[in-house]
Amino acid sequence: MRLASLDFSSGGPIPIRFTCEGDNVSPEFSWKEAPAGTMSFAIILHDPDAPRPGGFTHWVLYNIPAEKGALDPNLPKREEVPGTGTQGRNDGGKIGYMGPCPPSGTHRYYARLFALDTELNLAPGATKDQRPLPSGSIECAPHLINPRAKRRCPSRFCLT
Repeated sequence: MRLASLDFSSGGPIPIRFTCEGDNVSPEFSWKEAPAGTMSFAIILHDPDAPRPGGFTHWVLYNIPAEKGALDPNLPKREEVPGTGTQGRNDGGKIGYMGPCPPSGTHRYYARLFALDTELNLAPGATKDQRPLPSGSIECAPHLINPRAKRRCPSRFCLT
């Protein structure tokens, strides 16, 4: 399965629009080559370098319909997005996407897409810790940013 975005490339800069310094809106994602038997998808955006145990999860979106192959940019920050899925609570305690905004140091961001053989039986607002971790998930190589000069040294996403 391949995850891509028209808004940036894996390891490429994150446009300011998708960060706390810009509009703080979710980017577009698309995917192809889903495994046979996929019943739903989930996507998680996570910063493992955040200064808190376990890092910081910026976005949890699950029960994305199996027939969907893309997410539109700027999804509304509400629990249910008709035809798109159910949004969880990010580590900032809010529903929906929360753009990168590292306080200091260098950070990596991982966007992970999971193909699931079921729909998750989770209420809206679930956190990353409330969902079963699919086996065989793959993490791509880290890409670093320098958040002290956010506008001069762009953030980077890693798509898996």
